Amino acid sequence: MEYTDKQVIHNPYLTRTTTVSHTRGTGYTPVAVATTDDYITINQGGIDPVVIDRADYAQKTFSDWMEVAGEMGLSIREYLETAMLASHAQWTNFDNASIGETAGNITVAESNLDDIIAGMVREIREANGENLLERNGGFIIWRPADFEKLQKWAASQGYATADDTLKNGIKQGFKYMGIEHYTSNKIAAGHLFGGVKKVFHCGICKSTFGKFYELEDPVVSGAQISGIGLNSRVDYAFKAWNNMVPLLFDILVS
Repeated sequence: MEYTDKQVIHNPYLTRTTTVSHTRGTGYTPVAVATTDDYITINQGGIDPVVIDRADYAQKTFSDWMEVAGEMGLSIREYLETAMLASHAQWTNFDNASIGETAGNITVAESNLDDIIAGMVREIREANGENLLERNGGFIIWRPADFEKLQKWAASQGYATADDTLKNGIKQGFKYMGIEHYTSNKIAAGHLFGGVKKVFHCGICKSTFGKFYELEDPVVSGAQISGIGLNSRVDYAFKAWNNMVPLLFDILVS
């Protein structure tokens, strides 16, 4: 997450260097280092607007306003969550073939949860992302029904994990097979999200985010209303940087 008033965020990266075999006393051919610019433009937005009649406005208490502001904050957070999970076209496809089965969408079941988790970790390693995985950790965001299967599966495995799951259930950030597991009801149909933590970038305009704006006598449906308009907004953009795409997965599910 990056809060900034820049419209364009740049993330240039260098071409990777390559080590080749060399014989003593012989020449070598150097390769020019090139820089590729990767960038994101903060040009998407969401707004939560309401209008309150002036008489109602006069009769509202301080706690009422805090409730309105709190509702707007929650609404915008959920809007951002939905937008993030709708960005799956930016990630690397991970399907049934990725866990050794016939190509196509994965039908999530208790019997293949371990395969999905282990297969994702394998692909991160194959993409040379193991060091970043060790440093940041990994995650999967499941649908609620999948998260229920994960809870049942963990409870059946015996030992400390099963005992703790049977006693306390599981919650956001539940760690199993070295990966943190989350659930969201905002996830796009047919998609789960997984990969290395802290590598999917979000740029947010800091001067508009988290503010509570007031407008006198707003126009609603072409007519001016005797009242107060209130709104809060977010201006944002999500970006999988080019060299991070192999570490983020669009897990295709049926």
